[in-house]
Amino acid sequence: MQKLKLHGFNNLTKSLGFCIYDICYAKTADDRDGYIAYIDERYNANRLTEILSETCAMIGANILNVARQDYEPQGASVTILVSEEPVDPLSIDQSEQPGPLPQSVVAHLDKSHICVHTYPESHPEGGLCTFRADIEVSTCGVISPLKALNYLIHKLESDIVTIDYRVRGFTRDVYGIKHYIDHEISSIQNFLSEDMKALYHMMDVNIYQENMFHTKMMLKDFDLTHYLFNATPADLSPDERKTITRLLYKEMREIYYGRNLPES
Repeated sequence: MQKLKLHGFNNLTKSLGFCIYDICYAKTADDRDGYIAYIDERYNANRLTEILSETCAMIGANILNVARQDYEPQGASVTILVSEEPVDPLSIDQSEQPGPLPQSVVAHLDKSHICVHTYPESHPEGGLCTFRADIEVSTCGVISPLKALNYLIHKLESDIVTIDYRVRGFTRDVYGIKHYIDHEISSIQNFLSEDMKALYHMMDVNIYQENMFHTKMMLKDFDLTHYLFNATPADLSPDERKTITRLLYKEMREIYYGRNLPES
């Protein structure tokens, strides 16, 4: 796509929203309470503010305002309003390729916000616990927030990721013609690094005529060691390991497909 010569400011709104899920098994009620406490400490409002502030610094955004809150009995929220640093629109890379990692970030945000909300939860029966973090990055201007996606997913490791990206509104060129998108995109997957894509099963649901893009991701490899809270596989009998593995894998597939699945 050729560079557009716009009349005034780029009025397109580009919204990236994604949620990550971390799945865990905690055998006892005390372990489940311990898991929730661990997540609340690891992802409290201060820590989330650090993560988002670091993201802003690395992509060249100025923080205008920060609102943060820890909730009872659990969860936290952070919202940051940002503006871009001075940047020549012609220098912005709008190609469909993975965004930079911390060592080489060159992207910018413009009149934008970044927010995150966390939802740790456990069920009193079955031992399953989940942690969900919802993140949204919205921008107005030349840069797509997809350029921040690769870094944020690297920062917040997860078992399941669901991603939505949409371009809203229009902007006018110097001839008065309306443009409803200003960059090439065929799939969110093309903005993820090869090492990231190698880790996950992925599928798309895209509505190109509406500039709406959706991608789901689920980890390919399953190692029970990484899914037990306050326990190791050696602490379990063979039957327990088999049952817990089945429960965890079913939980992951249900979140990935967005529906309850029958017992296999």
